[in-house]
This record gives sequence, structure tokens and C-alpha cells, in this order.
Amino acid sequence: MRIQSIVFTLAAGIVGVLLAQEPTAERIDPAQAKQTKQDRIAALKQSLAANQAALKQYTWTETTQIKLKGEVKKTEQKACQYGPDGKVIKTPMGSPSQPEQPQQQAQGGKRGGRLKEKIVENKVDDMKDYMERVAALVHQYVPPDPEKIQAAQAAGNVDATPSQQVSRITIKNYLKEGDSVELGFDTEAKKIVNYNVNSYLDKPKDDALTLAVTWAPLADGINHVQQTNLHAAAKKIDVSVTNSNYKKVGQ
Repeated sequence: MRIQSIVFTLAAGIVGVLLAQEPTAERIDPAQAKQTKQDRIAALKQSLAANQAALKQYTWTETTQIKLKGEVKKTEQKACQYGPDGKVIKTPMGSPSQPEQPQQQAQGGKRGGRLKEKIVENKVDDMKDYMERVAALVHQYVPPDPEKIQAAQAAGNVDATPSQQVSRITIKNYLKEGDSVELGFDTEAKKIVNYNVNSYLDKPKDDALTLAVTWAPLADGINHVQQTNLHAAAKKIDVSVTNSNYKKVGQ
């Protein structure tokens, strides 16, 4: 009995030591965690600003392709470069392909035929407008805007994991009420490694959109948006924007 008592006492002592060494949520300094998150967000904004400044010495080609139900409806290319005001200037290259007009079936009478033709034309115009608005929305999310991130942070809508090398940063109400942005930021390389968006065009439930962005480095290490893919499930529309052919100005 005496030996068992000694063994039990030793075991309890070892467990107590191990528990004392194990980190717990209570031992994490809230102030330190908050500062770490702020550091992560600050590093992200600095990285975005540095990349944008570095890309000002480049020209590149932007290719936008719009699909409806899996069928390509429009493809266009634009030559891009930053202007003196810091905004990207996009110049159309060639003639963009336009959506095909639906074939008209023979109608029983002129009046009825004209009415149906008008209805079809209106539907085509509405779809063209929708696709163009969706394509424009892509550019409001990509690349991320440091000023929008700052505004969301000031409103308390930005959070970041405090202790991982690839920090997950989430942003709510980035561009619209109820949207969300989530990105992975490599805190050592100071680069975005993934970027995803949940948003909508007009109504959150009826016009939900998802956005996935692929990043890649140029030869000199500048991190840039290589491809953006947007999916509008309700309308069965997909928009892809690819950036390529980067060249330094004057070369």
C-alpha cells in the first residue's frame, strides 16, 4: 500500500508538471494576440501597395472570357498599364467577340412575330448587360485594395490568425454589405497565396457570386494576379480574367 501511495504521488506530480507546461487559451496574452493580428494586416497592406508600385513599370495583356451555360459568349483582350494617376489604363486590342443572336423561328403573323422578336431582343440585351456588370464586378475585388481593407479594419470587419506562417485573413463587408473576402498571406514571403470572395450582384440570395484568384510571381519576384475565375450560379455565367505577357515599359 505504501509503495502504491508513493507511485500515485509521483504520477500526480508528473501530470501536474506537464499540465503546467502545456499552453492554454488562458495563458495567451490578449494584447499580444491583437497586436499580432494588426501586424499581419499591416504587412498585407504594405505588400499590396509594394506590388502595385512595382507593377507600374510593366505593361501586360488582360484577357476576359465570358461563358453562359458553358458556352463562350464573349472574349476580349486589353493592353494594360498604370497611368500617372495610379489607375490602370486599359486599351482594347482588336474587336471583341460578341454574343450570338438567337435564331428566330417562323411566326404565325407579323404582329405576333414582331412581339416575340422584341421579347427575345430584350432578353439578349438584359443578359449582355448582366454579363458585363458581372465582369466589371471582378475588377472591383481584384486586386485587393489597401484602402478598402483599411476601411473594413476601422469598422472592425477584419480578422487574422495570429500565429501561423500562412495567416488566414478574413474581411467582411469589403465592397458590399454581407460579402466576405478570405485570403492566405505568407507572412515570411510577404505574398498572398490564395484569395477567395463570396459576393453578389444585386441581391445576396438571387445573385450570389463566388470568386477564386490565382497568384503567381514574375521573374523579378513581384506577386501578381495571374487568373481570376468568377461563377454566377443562378445565371450559369462564368467569367475568367487572365493577365499575361508582362513586359517592362520601354522594352
